Amino acid sequence: MKNRRLLLFMSLWLVLALALVGCGGDNGGNAGNDTGNTNGGETDGGEEVAAGDAAHGEELYNQVCIACHGEGGQGIEGLGKPFTTSEFIADQSDQELLDFIKTGRPVGHPDNTTGVDMPPKGGNPALTDEDILDIIAYIRTVQE
Repeated sequence: MKNRRLLLFMSLWLVLALALVGCGGDNGGNAGNDTGNTNGGETDGGEEVAAGDAAHGEELYNQVCIACHGEGGQGIEGLGKPFTTSEFIADQSDQELLDFIKTGRPVGHPDNTTGVDMPPKGGNPALTDEDILDIIAYIRTVQE
């Protein structure tokens, strides 16, 4: 009987966790709208997307990215590259960075020089395209 209660309790927690992930934590009030473009343009097919909100991006960066890429994008050796001096970031369009962040970079990728996975969406599957564009807008402000 005790094992059955434990199983039921764990099942309820799992359902609750899945429900929260499914909700996506949309901060912008755009539930179900993962286009990330507030001007009605396309985000797929390589077309340029609208610039994000750097202030909101900084908040999100400090929640998601800072653990590996450090305060102000300075980087953390052995974890995440600095954004302040990154030629990779400087050479990418917002759309290219959006696609990259959504995909991540596994350890086995030939361009991975840290030996650490960069998980898709920085490990936060609830991030929308709009959230990521906001983070990109913030990252652009810290580039030297």
